[in-house]
Amino acid sequence: MLVLIKSDDTHNHSVLFNRVRDLTAEIWFGRRLGQDAAPEKLGVDRALAFSEINQQLFQLLNGLDVVYHAQGEYAYADEIVLAALEKLRKGSRQNLTAPATMTDWRPIVHEMRLFKSPEEIAVLRRAGEISALAHIRAMEKCRPGMFEYQLEGEIHHEFNRHGARYPSYNTIVGSGENGCILHYTENESEMRDGDLVLIDAGCEYKGYAGDITRTFPVNGKFTLAQREIYDIVLESLETSLRLFRPGTSIQEVTGEVVRIMITGLVKLGILQGEVDQLIAENAHRPFFMHGLSHWLGLDVHDVGVYGPDRSRILEPGMVLTVEPGLYIAPDADVPEAYRGIGVRIEDDIVITETGNENLTAGVVKKADDIEALMAAARQQ
Repeated sequence: MLVLIKSDDTHNHSVLFNRVRDLTAEIWFGRRLGQDAAPEKLGVDRALAFSEINQQLFQLLNGLDVVYHAQGEYAYADEIVLAALEKLRKGSRQNLTAPATMTDWRPIVHEMRLFKSPEEIAVLRRAGEISALAHIRAMEKCRPGMFEYQLEGEIHHEFNRHGARYPSYNTIVGSGENGCILHYTENESEMRDGDLVLIDAGCEYKGYAGDITRTFPVNGKFTLAQREIYDIVLESLETSLRLFRPGTSIQEVTGEVVRIMITGLVKLGILQGEVDQLIAENAHRPFFMHGLSHWLGLDVHDVGVYGPDRSRILEPGMVLTVEPGLYIAPDADVPEAYRGIGVRIEDDIVITETGNENLTAGVVKKADDIEALMAAARQQ
């Protein structure tokens, strides 16, 4: 547990409660910093044994005006903090004074995390580059008859090759009808000739998340129906990338994406009716049932307030995904050629002063470019 104490001067005081050294336990489970090494290694002012927290914490909180604590997140931490405060309240005869207020620190810190520094953006840019290389590798290695988990292995191998130890979330490799399952992570099916495969995968690099989705044909060639659905999603993504800038909102851009999708689905005969009326009826929802964007940072679904219906106005330094998708269920009442097709295309962007920077532009997404990349890989 870390305690940060705001001082009147420029230096705030930090105290870490951590585990003591235990040579026997360290043989089995790995090294511990202990109290002596922690200040230099972690940059804290002091480190105390966690076993001392009940004797020390109330003294650190004595006389403070406000305690910032995320009550309700960890029951054990709540128990420790509340016990310290109660000890202070009962100790007024011993000149102890409990803070009058306990405030949740999360809204404050979450707002700070929403706006990335140049150093954070540089790390996110590298996370995007490594994630893009992994998607390129998947396109190059994909063959009919492979299993989804084999492509997953290729992706994770590429992460590791470039210094990213872990994926930032459970990798999705959904071929055929599995691409219509939004959080499909079994990755156990054989990939068939003629099917699409949807891959949603990103690396964690220095604590920050990449998040890319690409959809491509297992055999390297889109069918007509697959390309028709794909091109609607691609137009939705490319339009979003043009529109996202300071002063817009996720809600506003989503409205434009919905119009593109419904217009395209009407042209294909998947929806019937007048476009404006279908928009009013949310007729896209059976086929595009998730949000267009989410914040990205230390978590793949990073913290930060979106505003009602994601109406928050975007500002420079915000980092978010852009991920339109269309998913035609295998049993949908649509022309048969489109059933079982799932397509999502996702990039990561940072809002700049004049527009946005695409952090994941390093992996192709136009259908012709995907086919060319896969064809070239098969000739090697």
